Amino acid sequence: MQSDNLPPIKKGKVRDLYDLGDKLLIVSSNRISAFDVNSVTEIEGKGKSLNSLSAWWFTKTENIFPNHFLEVLNSSKMKVKKAERIDVEWVMRGYLYGSMYRDYAKGKRELYGYTLPTGLNLAEKLPEIMLTPTTKADVGHDMPLTRKQAIDTRLLTQDEWKTLKKLRSSYTTPTPK
Repeated sequence: MQSDNLPPIKKGKVRDLYDLGDKLLIVSSNRISAFDVNSVTEIEGKGKSLNSLSAWWFTKTENIFPNHFLEVLNSSKMKVKKAERIDVEWVMRGYLYGSMYRDYAKGKRELYGYTLPTGLNLAEKLPEIMLTPTTKADVGHDMPLTRKQAIDTRLLTQDEWKTLKKLRSSYTTPTPK
């Protein structure tokens, strides 16, 4: 399957999307996006790794939550079903790390609709697994969301949120080795 002859219908930060009629082709690139800025430098093999990791997770979680994945076509391309995108990006957090830690270190205790206790350290296990949604911005920075904001702005419905919350509740944090 060649994407060379097709114009992309969407060019994302690290992936490009092509219309195949009743299916879509997703091409993972070597582009770097850090803090929502694309670098002119690329990382050799990044697209291959990103494609492989995505396919692995889609396969591992398809029994938990249906997804659009159909097959890997080559090292950087996958074929998927056409689906309606929910413009929310999800991170399930079991530990205080990344952007959440940066906000916590600045004194914020209300994050993503959760109240965190004082005294947590970097990479410390959180009191509960947290579903931490952000906007899924095509350009610019993804912004943190609470359940109320996500529903009020119609990024998803109350029923969709309940489904995701139920899935979060059934997940347990693996103990690091």
